[in-house]
Amino acid sequence: MFVNRSVITKRKIRFALVGCGRIAKNHIEALEVHRERAELVAVCDTDPRALAAAVERTGVQGYASLSRLLAESNADIVVLATPSGLHPEQAIQVACSGRHVMTEKPMATCWADGKRMVKACDEADVHLFVVKQNRRNATLQLLKRAVEQKRFGRIFMVNINVFWTRPQSYYDSAKWRGTWEFDGGAFMNQASHYVDLLDWLIGPVESVQAYTATLERDIQVEDSGVMSIKWRSGALGSMNVTMLTYPKNLEGSITIIGEKGTVRVGGVAVNEVQHWEFAERQLDDEWVRQASYETTSVYGFGHPLYYDNVIQVLRGEAEPETDGREGLHSLELLIAAYTSARDGRRVSLPLDY
Repeated sequence: MFVNRSVITKRKIRFALVGCGRIAKNHIEALEVHRERAELVAVCDTDPRALAAAVERTGVQGYASLSRLLAESNADIVVLATPSGLHPEQAIQVACSGRHVMTEKPMATCWADGKRMVKACDEADVHLFVVKQNRRNATLQLLKRAVEQKRFGRIFMVNINVFWTRPQSYYDSAKWRGTWEFDGGAFMNQASHYVDLLDWLIGPVESVQAYTATLERDIQVEDSGVMSIKWRSGALGSMNVTMLTYPKNLEGSITIIGEKGTVRVGGVAVNEVQHWEFAERQLDDEWVRQASYETTSVYGFGHPLYYDNVIQVLRGEAEPETDGREGLHSLELLIAAYTSARDGRRVSLPLDY
């Protein structure tokens, strides 16, 4: 039995959801999957229409402000599905109320804010979870095991492509979209889960060199970008991202080339194992075909599996798979990439702690 900050075993764990926009549906459905161990007790949004729709969908109490929710609800943990730039102050406010925090990606848009979130939750003795649901998708779990079992031998090269589309109407749908303060660009927002793969799958990064551009959309941030990566292991790689693919989302992929294996996981959102070849066969090779799945959603199907870990942690049955410090890894890479693109130089990691 793991020793946790707070253990809840004799009742359902109570969740509150703040932010009832695009991604809220995934959180609501994930909690419904785990209805025997968890329940949604409150929703919150500053947009009256979004709030009303969420209340009608869930039947729980709705709040127009986070302050009122914290003052009146009995939630154990608050899920932040709000604009990314709001996460830091909201997370700190939730932590100071004694509740656990779960925040959607990215955890923050500034490096200092991410560190403040971790510090606040440490001081309040509450958990900080950062949603990385793509890690739980079957294709990536299979790939993660292959890396951990050192089936590639020495990894030589890694390539990640995110060729999606976000029309101008997407950015125009809310004032915060496409802004530096609240959103971030193609790297930080849409491709955030793919940036996460750089460290989670391959290992610590030594340095990055990036270029970003706003080629078509009328936004503050980039709609396209490229990044060159060197890992501490000596492996080299690249990441290519655009939200301008015509006419629809085309590809979300990762290719790993090593001395004893080559794998490509592609599809629209790393949902298809397209090439899987190793020098030595193992039992996992039999699961390759079953791991692939059909999807029209770039979100994947990992939210219920992510919630399972969170629930287990709060019940004292597991350790967090992606806590605040784990979330800082991908934020650090994002900030390094933006710094590189801004200053026109290679940026070494770790950043100044």
